[in-house]
Parts: sequence; structure tokens; C-alpha cells
Amino acid sequence: MAIREILVVPSPVLKQVSETVRVVDDDLRALMDDMLETMYAAPGIGLAAIQVGVAKRVIVMDLARDGEEAQPRFFVNPEILWASEETAPYEEGCLSVPEIYDEVERPLQVKLKSLNYQGEEIVEDAEGLFAVCIQHEMDHLDGVLFIDHLSRLKREQAIKKVKKLVKAA
Repeated sequence: MAIREILVVPSPVLKQVSETVRVVDDDLRALMDDMLETMYAAPGIGLAAIQVGVAKRVIVMDLARDGEEAQPRFFVNPEILWASEETAPYEEGCLSVPEIYDEVERPLQVKLKSLNYQGEEIVEDAEGLFAVCIQHEMDHLDGVLFIDHLSRLKREQAIKKVKKLVKAA
């Protein structure tokens, strides 16, 4: 396992649409292991493969709170089968947009289909933080960042702030 570099805005790679994974094999599991280690080191609760420069439809996530045992989750080719009409705002942040937080309105519940670490198909319902996080990460797979849901002014300010942070580092 290895910690990979997380790309930050305005990297053009983050705007790429990720490709469907054909097979869950040892190479893909190695990528998912690296992504999980990278996410934990950042620290974050979700990471899409494109954020480490790999344009594959893969997400890792762990919503365990501090002090709880790790609960790593893996989503390959995730697909939303249903989303509730009811929405709610949630303050989001992103490892690719460091130190920027803002509210994004998303469906409260979704039904999700994906492949797991072993390549088995899973269908499950998501609500609360799980629903927010999976939608946020799935946006990445389509080249969409959470700041793309904000006004143009807020988005431009966020990118400017991140550029300044990166320059100072």
C-alpha cells in the first residue's frame, strides 16, 4: 500500500469523466488499498480514484467517527438507481478543494448499486451522511466538484483560495 498524491483544483484531471471498470482484479484492489491509505492519511471520509489521477469509476469511503473501529467501504462502478425528491443542505468539504466548506443541496436518500472489493454486486439504501458522501464522490466520477454546485462567484473565490494555499505550501 502507498499514499498517493491528491490532486487539487484547478487540476484539469479532476474534470475528466472516469471510465467504467471492466473487472475487479488484484490490480484494482491494490488501487483501492492505496486510495484508502491516502484517504486516512489526508484525513478524509471519501475519495474517488480520479482524485489520485486514475480515471476509473472507483470510490473508497469510511464514515466511522473518531474512536470507532474503521469501517472501510469500496464502490466500483456505483450507480444511483433512485433518489428521493426531498433534499437537504449539508456542509461539504473536499480533499481536492482543501480548507473550503460550503452547503450543497442533495437528495436525502438514494438507492445505490455498485460492485464491492470482491467484485460482488451490492444494492443498498443510503441516507444521512452516507447519502451525501456517496453523491459527492460519484460527482467526482463525472468530473464534478462540490464547488460546481455553488454560485460562480463562490466557486471562483474557492479556486483562488486553494491556489494561494498551494503556492504557500
